Amino acid sequence: MNSFVGKHVVTAALAALAGFAVSAQAADVVGNAKAGQGKVAMCIGCHGIPDYRTAFPEVYRVPKLGGQNQQYLENALHEYKKDDRHFQTMHAIASSLSDQDIADIAAYYSSQTAASQNNPDK
Repeated sequence: MNSFVGKHVVTAALAALAGFAVSAQAADVVGNAKAGQGKVAMCIGCHGIPDYRTAFPEVYRVPKLGGQNQQYLENALHEYKKDDRHFQTMHAIASSLSDQDIADIAAYYSSQTAASQNNPDK
């Protein structure tokens, strides 16, 4: 095997191992709903308004988060963070969140019901 091919094989293997390490680290994070309550201020501006619709980049209904499945919320935030889901505002917000923040926010919203107020002050 020439050194060029060998370096690429090693690089690919290291990248794969790094991906497993990140996945394992994220899997070890446990969400705390009480901690999440203090981290949702940026969510309330859109997700806390009943029947809110965005105007940019296109008009669509913003979903309520209370009562949503915790794993779904975590996956969605990680996808926005990686820019696998495309909405600039959500990407900007999710990019600032740690894995612990994401787990806590998801735990907070999943502990509510669909009828819960999405405002932690209520």
